[in-house]
Amino acid sequence: MAGAWPRHVAIIMDGNGRWASQRHLPRLEGHRQGAKAVRRTVEFCRKSGIQYLTLYAFSTENWQRPKKEVTGLMKLLSQFIDSELDEIHANGIRFMTIGDMSRLPPNLIAKIERAKARTRENVNMSLIVALSYGGRQEIVNAALKLATKLQGGELKVEQVDEHVFAKLLDTSDIPDPDLLIRTGGEVRVSNFLLWQLAYTELYFTPILWPDFDEKALSQALDEYGSRQRRFGMIPDQLDSADKTSRNTGDMPCCQRVSSPL
Repeated sequence: MAGAWPRHVAIIMDGNGRWASQRHLPRLEGHRQGAKAVRRTVEFCRKSGIQYLTLYAFSTENWQRPKKEVTGLMKLLSQFIDSELDEIHANGIRFMTIGDMSRLPPNLIAKIERAKARTRENVNMSLIVALSYGGRQEIVNAALKLATKLQGGELKVEQVDEHVFAKLLDTSDIPDPDLLIRTGGEVRVSNFLLWQLAYTELYFTPILWPDFDEKALSQALDEYGSRQRRFGMIPDQLDSADKTSRNTGDMPCCQRVSSPL
């Protein structure tokens, strides 16, 4: 399906610290400049018709960073919500999160919940922020939920398939990413959306996140459009699948299969 436009873009925003180090600035200044890149990216995606944008903002591993940096990141996130929520809401963007919110500061949790409630009915685009998130832990949590349902008789073993399992993930109401972008030059997924990236197109750029602008994002989207996504099919099957996806608005990966959950 060459020339297609991604419905869901996910981004690993890497390089804030290196950006600051190269300029002999505090690491937190790199994160501040990274917040500006977030604003640019959200606005560009909204105008470009991207329906879902997921940003990897803070991983479970990031809790191991120096306390001063972690505290600074939490404050930046709080400030971002304060400064951007009105515009996010006015533009019809739904604010969502995935990850273990319980580890965040209580005042930030409350602010996030208010932002989610205020924008819940918005339909122009969904902005999903991954906070205190780890892909392995998400899968473990889903497995525990599944075990509980099986033990309690809510599900039978023969009912379990990948669609049932996917409904137990943090992203149960979100389609899998079509395109993953990682800035900063590293070529790995760093425990991000491990289940959901099964058929995602991967794009790596050396550009550090604070320098990632509209031109860089356009290049990533153009590269995506030049690729042919097969989902395990042979080329002769793609035309038929493409027609189906255009008619339903879905990619041909059976994401709309009903589930007993």
